[in-house]
Amino acid sequence: MRRFEQERKTLKSGFTGDMESDQMKGMPQPPLEKPYGEKDEIIDLPKVTGNLVKKNDIFQCIMERKSHRKFKEERLSLEELSFLLYTTQGVKEVRGNGYASIRPVPSAGARHPFETYIGVTRVEGLDKGLYRYSGLEHKLIKIKKDQDIGEKMTIGAKGQKFVGEAPVTFIWTVIPYRGEWRYDQRSHKPMLLDAGHLCHGLYLSAEALNLGTCAIAAYEQKLMDEIVEVDGIDEFVVYMSPVGKL
Repeated sequence: MRRFEQERKTLKSGFTGDMESDQMKGMPQPPLEKPYGEKDEIIDLPKVTGNLVKKNDIFQCIMERKSHRKFKEERLSLEELSFLLYTTQGVKEVRGNGYASIRPVPSAGARHPFETYIGVTRVEGLDKGLYRYSGLEHKLIKIKKDQDIGEKMTIGAKGQKFVGEAPVTFIWTVIPYRGEWRYDQRSHKPMLLDAGHLCHGLYLSAEALNLGTCAIAAYEQKLMDEIVEVDGIDEFVVYMSPVGKL
């Protein structure tokens, strides 16, 4: 059926012909992650080691990986959350005088155009509410305390109740210009591919800790953008994944 022919172009390789990106024009690159303010509440996260890993067999993790929509009412520990955050978007190395960040998941041109927000309902040591992860510093930035964050995320996820019932929901936004700066409009396909790499990294990390998660692409765009307080143009929600104990 060809009625979607125009929309399908995003799926095709655009890396042909001339390209003059802002990088080629000598424009300054966007920052590797969003900055935070001096008055923001910053929360240190526990150092990440392999001590929490319950499944050391990578083959087992790969073969047993699946989506989970039912979780125990148990809280996640801050150590478990720290592990999941670092093994998906923690910065292992910064290269080229701040040009690129090397992380546990791949990204086209090492642009890593995502920000990780988490909606917390049951994590030890954290208030219910919304937080943002700094992969550069391995810290959390508290955005707001919100007793109703679970209910709001459920509504934003088109009524999928397990989103609000999970101890924590990962909400990834994309800042398109991080990729556009280097690859202009051809960056959009790689960015969506990178979102898949990111979420699959969460799947495997959760599996290693005997936790469960479920990728979600069905959500109300405007509502989710409002929940994480982004403008919906230069930054917007692109993917979600609740995590809990099995």
